[in-house]
Amino acid sequence: MAVKTDPGFNLQPSAERVPTATNYITNFDFLNQYLPDTYEKEFERYGNRTISGFLRMVGAEMPSNSDLIKWAEQGRLHVKYTDVTTTAGAAATTNVFTVPDANANPSGGGTPAFSATSAMAIRNGQTVIISRTTGAVGMWKAVVSGADVTTQEFTANYYTANGPTVTAGDKFTVFIYGSEFTKGSLGMDGSLESDDIFFENKPIIIKDKYAVSGSDMAQIGWVEIQTENGASGYLWYMKSEHETRLRFDDYLETAMIEAVPAVQGSGADALLGNGAAAGATGAGSEGIFYVVNNRGNVYGGGNPTTLADFDTIISRLDKQGAIEENVIFVDRQFSFDIDDMLAAQNSYGAGGTSYGLFDNDKDMALNLGFTGFRRGYDFYKSDWKYLNDPTMRGGLPTATGSGRINGLLVPAGSTSVYDQILGKNAKRPFLHVRYRASETEDRRYKTWITGSAGGAATSSLDAMEVNFLSERAVCTLGANNFFLFEA
Repeated sequence: MAVKTDPGFNLQPSAERVPTATNYITNFDFLNQYLPDTYEKEFERYGNRTISGFLRMVGAEMPSNSDLIKWAEQGRLHVKYTDVTTTAGAAATTNVFTVPDANANPSGGGTPAFSATSAMAIRNGQTVIISRTTGAVGMWKAVVSGADVTTQEFTANYYTANGPTVTAGDKFTVFIYGSEFTKGSLGMDGSLESDDIFFENKPIIIKDKYAVSGSDMAQIGWVEIQTENGASGYLWYMKSEHETRLRFDDYLETAMIEAVPAVQGSGADALLGNGAAAGATGAGSEGIFYVVNNRGNVYGGGNPTTLADFDTIISRLDKQGAIEENVIFVDRQFSFDIDDMLAAQNSYGAGGTSYGLFDNDKDMALNLGFTGFRRGYDFYKSDWKYLNDPTMRGGLPTATGSGRINGLLVPAGSTSVYDQILGKNAKRPFLHVRYRASETEDRRYKTWITGSAGGAATSSLDAMEVNFLSERAVCTLGANNFFLFEA
């Protein structure tokens, strides 16, 4: 058998141990005669991969030194009772009405519920409007006598000749609009206390870590990178540390958005809450989505795509704080739906689209989007990357019941609440983060290095560990002014 031709290796060995382009081996297959063309710069195929920034736009951060954060929000100023009943019978000059629940919700379906200071707030001499909400609807005005806060009953003396003819099962809504007394009479019976609603939340501890062994740190392996925060250069193991930091930054925000309190007796409660140690606080926290879903307003069954749909939202906002300016953080489809809704209000120009502040000229780029609109209130639209990211909520199915969120309406500005820590009223953004801190310990964003590699000398571990920690909670003030848009 003849000797085969020598393989044509392109590698050129050097006389000294100097790393050059000609003596670089990409793998340990020394029979490979072809060197691949390589790009030393990492290609950013997903663009900016971070999804945080929402809370930085709409909120603020401030310290707290307690395991529990408590605040009070104002209740309703006026009183309305629903599902009020009275005995069946023919029309009469008076009727005795019973308030089934002195803490009935006066907002007509809105939230939060009104609490009338542990007793019925209707008093003798007050004038009321009584509206029948079932059966044959009608409205009557009356002056109150015989109000009894113990039995939650009051007698309505009608201003008309007779009141309603009542049948079994009739329900009424009652609200106070004033009072009327005779000359020389005594003053109003009793008084009403301010109605405050107390809320609380607890911070959670969020951690992450990046580790690299000392041996790997000694290996030459550089990659030129361009990162989301603008940093560039040649990094190797610190690139992974940097991405761990970016990932941790995202988790600081998404944890505040998605956190839920653990149900007592649940697995999370047994692991992290009262089941884990005596005296420990409950597991979990109240994130933005949880609070708005339970104490705010929810629009379900698809996106609002017409002005009539938005009119129902505006009608609900009228019953709440009536905040003048609101920002809707939306996913891409919701953004398109709003654009299409607003474009439909334009009659279009002859032979082309003309909606917008100025006519879209044929020689300029056609702008098919809107940044906001006014209808009763100002609404500004902003894309929310978290709802679009396929590795986060953007990857959830669009079917009803999937848990997908299409948007969140956030009121702009701040509100006044009673801060129990400060012991006084304070202005706070509707959304803000409280982090644990004291004079000696700041847990807003802690990072430290342990191990024996990379300059650290804290233990015998032959590695460098970069640790991250934060302890924080989000406070959603005035949740009744928020709107959550579900699939």
